[in-house]
Amino acid sequence: MRAVNAISIIQKKRDRNELTREEMSFFLKGYVAGDISQHQAAALVTSIFLNGLTDRELTDWTRAMIDTGTRLSFHELPQAKIDKHSTGGVGDKVSIPLAPAVAACGVAVPMISGRGLGHTGGTLDKLESIPGFRVRLSEAELHRCLDRTNVAFGAQTDDLVPADKKLYALRDAIGMVESVPLIASSIMSKKLAEGIEGLVLDVKFGSGAFKPDVEEGAELAKKMIALGRGMDVDVVAYQTAMDRPLGRAVGHALEIVESVECLAGGGPHDLRELVLLFGGEMLRMARVAPSVEDGKRRIADALDSGRALRVFQKVIEEQGGDPSIVLRRDKLPRASGVEPLKAWDEGVLDYVDVRAIGLAASELGGGRRDINDVIDPAVGLVLRAERGERVKRGQTLVEVHHTDGKGLAECEKLLRKGLVIGPEVAPSPLVLGRIES
Repeated sequence: MRAVNAISIIQKKRDRNELTREEMSFFLKGYVAGDISQHQAAALVTSIFLNGLTDRELTDWTRAMIDTGTRLSFHELPQAKIDKHSTGGVGDKVSIPLAPAVAACGVAVPMISGRGLGHTGGTLDKLESIPGFRVRLSEAELHRCLDRTNVAFGAQTDDLVPADKKLYALRDAIGMVESVPLIASSIMSKKLAEGIEGLVLDVKFGSGAFKPDVEEGAELAKKMIALGRGMDVDVVAYQTAMDRPLGRAVGHALEIVESVECLAGGGPHDLRELVLLFGGEMLRMARVAPSVEDGKRRIADALDSGRALRVFQKVIEEQGGDPSIVLRRDKLPRASGVEPLKAWDEGVLDYVDVRAIGLAASELGGGRRDINDVIDPAVGLVLRAERGERVKRGQTLVEVHHTDGKGLAECEKLLRKGLVIGPEVAPSPLVLGRIES
């Protein structure tokens, strides 16, 4: 019998054979410990990217990833622990108003979030635009925040699925990010290690999504649902549109302003719609509401009454930030200049390449190509015209918030690539549907 080692495991997957859980555990623990090299890990990741994983392999791979670190447990909290995850997009700030609104209704939300890469902004980056806000929380600090506010916005700790941190950086470096089993295991390993009982997934489709195709998105959603339920976590997914940016703001401090507006009962209609939908589902999962519709009404009341906003202020204070930004938005980072992009024709506005819109914000300094890049939290875009809106020549379509003109020329090129003014736009739904299995 051939001895288990890194080379034999790589060769086995290369030849399209199934790996055992023991082989996966051996490889992942060795990779985290440094006994297995980056080159060997890259070879296995490439083989998985090309050959896929069976359902059994995917479950065992995800369990093996979780087992490389510790699991969180919030058993001391009597209330249900429910989280939400989005596959990401342009202007997707839903988690920021959603978590306080759900918390205001009596549910704990331990939200371990990520940073932005490529054309998307990360929840943690947006929150860090609040002066003093800390996302690097110890396990004790996560417990304290949840105990005092029902919410914790935290970064992945060093002990929480360390295999995922290494593998994600590796996949990004070698161009192997967009693999359904690897995306599913990356997302679900972190979420299943959080100690939650329920999870709502927002799987994006359209030109600004990582998986633009609706069918591929549905496949990803079903893989994640199966992983969760196989580990006794209730999981439901919705497919939502990223064929246009979400809300009007794209950029970290700008999106915090829009999130506060939503928490105060206002803000863009599409942002509020998703907060109500996901919040209603989370309350149903927690058995705080008998149905999603009843849950939506409770979330709406938390927003409109100011209760959700007060929770957000407490969260900011608990995590070291300045809660006065809720009323004093001038305390948030502000760009040195604002340049309008004006309509070059008359007609109906459409977003034909939303990824280009996200990259336009990145060119200003609002994004990163590498996980270690430093971002400028002040820059970004404010969209002054909606998809399907009839615009006149010379009308402002986008306000470009920049720092001393950095990236302006490339930003404008990308905006012109992403925007089209034409005769008509076919309507499309914000929410395509719910996936349960």
